[in-house]
This record gives sequence, structure tokens and C-alpha cells, in this order.
Amino acid sequence: MAVTKAPPRTRDTGEDRHPAPDPQARRLNSPLTLTLLMLLVVLCQGPIREALGAPVMQSWMTVFVAVLVQALPFLVLGVLLSAAIAVFVPPSFFARALPKNPTLAVPVAGVAGVVLPGCECASVPVAGALVRRGVTPAAALAFLLSAPAINPIVLTATAVAFPRNPEMVVGRLVASLLVACVMGWLWLRLGRTDLLKTPARHAYEGQGKGAAFWGSVRHDVMHAGGFLVVGAMAAATLKAVVPQTWLRTAAENPVIAVLALAALAVVLSICSEADAFVAASLTQFSLTARLTFLVVGPMIDLKLFAMQTGTFGRAFALRFAPATLALAIVVSVLTGLVML
Repeated sequence: MAVTKAPPRTRDTGEDRHPAPDPQARRLNSPLTLTLLMLLVVLCQGPIREALGAPVMQSWMTVFVAVLVQALPFLVLGVLLSAAIAVFVPPSFFARALPKNPTLAVPVAGVAGVVLPGCECASVPVAGALVRRGVTPAAALAFLLSAPAINPIVLTATAVAFPRNPEMVVGRLVASLLVACVMGWLWLRLGRTDLLKTPARHAYEGQGKGAAFWGSVRHDVMHAGGFLVVGAMAAATLKAVVPQTWLRTAAENPVIAVLALAALAVVLSICSEADAFVAASLTQFSLTARLTFLVVGPMIDLKLFAMQTGTFGRAFALRFAPATLALAIVVSVLTGLVML
């Protein structure tokens, strides 16, 4: 058998004379960045101590730590259960459990979110797996919207965050389930199959159960934890920095209050297992406006839009996300008028 050797690099080409610098050598790795940050903190400890001692910073830190401490246990529990369901419950189980009639499958899939804990980060790949296994897309989309909003962990966290307003728990359950079912039926009626891209296989499929479980836990903790910190910082800033007259002006107008908190839910992208504590801290706003924050957030925010685009395609996300946002606002306001 003839063996063809690759031609050696010659000095005439000049490729080896000036080798390209290794990009790893110039990249700041995590330990070096942490060391530089610690040195900066030590050098600037005087101004930092003075700044933290200011009343506004003490108020900011109090709200920030309070939101984190209250939300973290629910976030960790939700991530663990979500990973367990995503890895150990096969998607074929859902396909067998749902009715064959698509119209009936939509509400059944929506109600399934009540008993299946999972954050929105996990619901997107699960819904993608359902579509891939042949479940009608309308039912998969109903599950996608309901599971992060009405599962037991989210409802328990809402009850803990609003101990004097138990009607918030019922209102969140009713409004979220209505939005999920109506969106499913709307897709069944108006949806086009060419807009929905068949999702690719999940990255953890094909791995061992243990590796897939811990991979899912690490992924969700990093993403949900990061967004929780951002949300806690935003809530603390609203409470401590933004003039109270501005918040009162926005809160006193019912329309502006609802739209402002709906936009805040989209931008903050807080995990549904922790968003109730951020909503509870916005005491200037009405319960209806805060219900809108709780209904909109788990269904459509910036990170969910990116995940839906990657899973189901851009054409689908550009139509599904605005429709979901509009319907979530309308349904939450009507629910608030009736129940709150």
C-alpha cells in the first residue's frame, strides 16, 4: 500500500519562521481575573468601605441580600427537580400520556405543568423533545408555557413571597394556565407547520444518566443563578436608587404600571422559581401589575426568546413571542380585575 506523506513545511513559505501567537497565552483565565479583582479590592478598600457605609448602599445591600436569601432555596430545588425530569423521564412518557385528539391534548399538556416542576430553561428542550417524538406542536407549546409558571415549586414560592395575599397564588395559576391553553389552541387553529423548525437533539441525549443530570444542573444553575443576581440587583436599585416619586407616578397609573412591570419581566429574565420575591419587593405597584410581572416573566423574556429561536427557529419565535406577551398582559389584567 502506498503511503503518501504530507509535504514538510519549507522555509521558503515562511510559515514556520514567524508562528502565530498562541491565543491562550493572551487570554485572561478565571484565576488570573479573580486575583486581579481581589488586588483591586484590597487597594481600594478605603473608598469601597466608605461607599458601602452610605445609607443608600446599606439599603441597596439589604434588599439585594434579602431577595437572594429568599429565592435561592427554591431556585436550587427547582433546578434539581427540573434536571431529574429532563433526564430520567423519557419524552415518550408524555407522548403516551397525552390524548390523541389535539384539541384535548392542549389543556392536558397545560395542566401537566402543575405536577411537573421545571424552570423555563428546562421547559424549552423538553418541549422540543416532545415535538421531535411526534406530540402535536400545540400541546408541546402549551406545556412549554405552563410548566415554568404553575408548577408546585413556583406556586409555593409565590405563597411564601405573598404571605398576606394568597389570592396571588390562585391568580397566577389561573392566568398562566389560561394563557398556555389559549396559545396552544391558537397555534392549532392558525399555526403553520413551515414556521416551526423540527428541534435538534438535546446536547445531553446519548450521555449517561449521571453525566446528563449534573450537566443539566450545572447549566441551569449558571444561567438561572446569573439572572437571579441581575434581578435582585435591579430590584434593589429600584428600591434604593430610583426616586420614590417616579415609582409612585408609574404605580398610580394602572396602565403604565402594568406595562412597566411587563417590560421589566421581559428585560430581567428572572427564573420563575425566584421571580415572586422580586415582585413582592415592588410594593409601590398594585397586585394586578405584579401579577402581570409573574405571568409574563416565565412565558416570554430575553433569554427565552433566544432559546426559542435556537430550538424552533427564528420565524416561529418572531410570531410566537409577541403574541404570547400580548395575551399574557390581557389575561393577567382580566384575572387581576376579577380575583385581586
